[in-house]
Amino acid sequence: MASARRLVRVSALTALACCAKSAAPAAASVNMILTQCAVCATDLGLSLGKKCGRCSTRYCGPACQKQHWEQGGHDKLCKLIKKAGGAEQYNANTKYTEAVAVAAEACADDTKGQTCYICTQALHWKTKEGLVRMCACRGTAGFAHVSCLVEQAKILFAEAEENNLGPEALQARWDRWDRCSLCEQHYHRAVACALGWACWKTYVERPETDQFRGMAMNVLGLGLSGADHHEDALSVQEAELSMRRRLGAPATIILAAQNNLATSYGCVGRLEDATRMQRDVYSGRLNLLGEEDERTLIAANNYATSLITLERFEEAKALLGKTIPVARRVLGEGDRLTLKMRCVYAGALCQDPNATLDDISEAVTTLKEIERTARRVMGRAHPLTTAIEHDLRDARAALRAREAEAVRVAECDALQRDLDATQARIAALDARKAEVIGKLTPPGDAYG
Repeated sequence: MASARRLVRVSALTALACCAKSAAPAAASVNMILTQCAVCATDLGLSLGKKCGRCSTRYCGPACQKQHWEQGGHDKLCKLIKKAGGAEQYNANTKYTEAVAVAAEACADDTKGQTCYICTQALHWKTKEGLVRMCACRGTAGFAHVSCLVEQAKILFAEAEENNLGPEALQARWDRWDRCSLCEQHYHRAVACALGWACWKTYVERPETDQFRGMAMNVLGLGLSGADHHEDALSVQEAELSMRRRLGAPATIILAAQNNLATSYGCVGRLEDATRMQRDVYSGRLNLLGEEDERTLIAANNYATSLITLERFEEAKALLGKTIPVARRVLGEGDRLTLKMRCVYAGALCQDPNATLDDISEAVTTLKEIERTARRVMGRAHPLTTAIEHDLRDARAALRAREAEAVRVAECDALQRDLDATQARIAALDARKAEVIGKLTPPGDAYG
């Protein structure tokens, strides 16, 4: 069954509280999202190999650097990359431009004939890009250019920083990087990816100790994962976790980075690694934050999903059985996380090979209920809604098959009972016949 995607976002409010100690003098940014040799794609991690002295393009060694300059066109690109701010900034700018084109193309049918609610134009005046949406807005609401969304987020957050607004105001402004200001739901798929690259390219040149640079890395990782670029997301999230540990980030921030990384492990097939890390994240958050904190519930949902992937259904059902009532009470029935947890629980019921007819019936009932809620809260096009609808179709098919099997078993049982009863009657008649014959033929008499 389709799994509802589940990703956690590092709260700016939490990051502000946790990173206050990172007030050391600004240092040159050394952490790179680019972690492969530009020529042979050898994995360099965060510190191996060497860099171009002018533009910081990374290589595994002098041979690849020389080859790239003489045959790979780097001699023509080097100054351009340097002018753009270096290899990391140049890469972010390039990836952002590509992602915007992909997002506009993906939204083309939905946005036909509409205008941007920010600039009121169909085509962006400067970039000529098309419109996007991919949130929970419906009707004629929510259409915008990625460039307009980016400019809005940059201005709002810059104002908050300049005026030293409090953590709550900063969080609200930061949310504009990945959340619609109209419906308040997160952007998804290609739009989330484009905004992730936009956020990263905006803050990449800040010092590594700058808290918002780290948060931009988080937004990028989530955006890549949301667009199913899981290998790229994995690279970003490994870099983020390494950076957080190197800077001595608090446990809550480390756990958030591990949670996102574990999700990517699962998406690329590293299931055992994902499950171990999700278990540690859930345990850590439960101890640090308590069972009612949303981050603990997110970790519980992710851990349960990993358990289901490994076919450890009883453990997953036991965990969700404890945490879903907490989510319903604390977050509410219409909260996205509550809906995800109930969807995952229904999946555990259906996928368990030992599931009973009552288990599958419960799964169908649950999915029908949350499907209605998801449509109302997030709209039919939202990934969570479509995932629930997919799971509901599968569960109904499983229920029909199980009910048909139950009918066949019942019919076979009825036939067997009828056969047993018939055989019993025949046996009784045979016994009666023998008794009657015995009375008609006294022992010892002969015929002849």
